[in-house]
Amino acid sequence: MLSNASKYSIKAVLFLAEKSNENTKLSVQIIADTLKIPKPFIAKLLQQLSKAKIISSTKGPNGGFFLSETDKKHSICDIIEVIDGPNFFEGCFMGLSKCNEENPCSVHPIVAQFKEKILHQFKEKTVDDFATEVYLHDGLLGL
Repeated sequence: MLSNASKYSIKAVLFLAEKSNENTKLSVQIIADTLKIPKPFIAKLLQQLSKAKIISSTKGPNGGFFLSETDKKHSICDIIEVIDGPNFFEGCFMGLSKCNEENPCSVHPIVAQFKEKILHQFKEKTVDDFATEVYLHDGLLGL
C-alpha cells in the first residue's frame, strides 16, 4: 500500500528519532548503511523531508540529519504526504480512477474501513510515539 519511498522515509525518520538530536547528527552514509537503503535514494528522500521541515539538517563537517523535539511532533502522515502526495490515502486500492462510496470497486467495502483506521493512526500518533513503540517492540527497527 505504501510506496517504497514512504517506507524508507518512515524507517529513516524513526531511526533518527532514536539515534539523533541537536547535538548528534547522522550522515546519509550512516543512515544508508545502517538501514540498508541505497545512499542516493535515501539522500533524496531526506532532502525532501528536510525541505518540508519534517526533519532537520545542518551542513558542514559536523553536519548531518537529526530530529529536534519539534520534528518529533510530526505525524507519520506528514511524512507520507511529503513523499507520496497529500491525497495518497484517497486513492483506490485497486488503482481505479472513479472509486468512492457512491461508485465503489469490488474491494472498496473491505479496504475502506482499514484505510480509515490506519489513516487515523498515522495522523494522530507522533513520530516520537511510533519510535517509542517500535523501539520497545522490535528493538531498534529490528536491527
